[in-house]
Amino acid sequence: MRLTRVFPDVDFSDDELDRYARHLVLREVGGRGQAAIKAARVAVIGAGGLGAPCLLYLAAAGIGQLTIIDDDTVAPSNLQRQILFTTAEIGAPKAATAAAHLAALNPHVAITKRAIRLTPANAADLLAGHDVIADGSDSFATRLAVADAALALRTPLVSGAVGAFDGQVGVFIGHDPKLPCYRCLVGNAADAPGNSCADTGILGPVTGIIGAMMALEILRLVADFGEPAAGRLLLYDALSARMRNVRLAKDPACPACGAVSAAARSASGNSG
Repeated sequence: MRLTRVFPDVDFSDDELDRYARHLVLREVGGRGQAAIKAARVAVIGAGGLGAPCLLYLAAAGIGQLTIIDDDTVAPSNLQRQILFTTAEIGAPKAATAAAHLAALNPHVAITKRAIRLTPANAADLLAGHDVIADGSDSFATRLAVADAALALRTPLVSGAVGAFDGQVGVFIGHDPKLPCYRCLVGNAADAPGNSCADTGILGPVTGIIGAMMALEILRLVADFGEPAAGRLLLYDALSARMRNVRLAKDPACPACGAVSAAARSASGNSG
């Protein structure tokens, strides 16, 4: 499934033509794709290990509007993997600090910073009006709130997660009757005590790899190139240096999108 919003014709300044030259010469992207990238609105939850590289690549690519949602501050232990921040910024708010770095990287990107914790109560308001939602948060409570809001808003969700030496990226478009939502994969999962990266550790570059893959899938959705990734989960194992794709099925009994499947089955039966 592709994004359905119609992107307008977009003019590029001379600086933008130079800046995006390597995209513009790609047959699969070109001027049409870059115009779609410039017109796109993307919300990123978390500016940490996953969000930092994802945000950097999205800003560098020229995403027109970026919203950063993160209520945390920079800690010394972040600097091993959260590449948007420096030692001098320890104690600074992540959303504002990330926004400043991204604006310096690409002044053509409009950036909104939201130093607030996303919850089930505010998720829909924070995420409404975006074309793609990217979740790089580190708890199931936040991930499920994001996923439920994305489903209700009918907005594609790109979700990333990492372990000590592994990671995964999925694209979820659960409002499509044929495609799974995030809860089709995890159900009502909850965080297990002692399972955070502070407890188990994490190899820094793993977050960079998965965060960059998240940015790639966002650009794929926006610029409409290559094979759609929705309905598949990409798994990366750093210890064995291997990747594989797992096909995901829509769960008819899913507590979130099961009604979508039921409605589609009913419509199909009535049409016959």
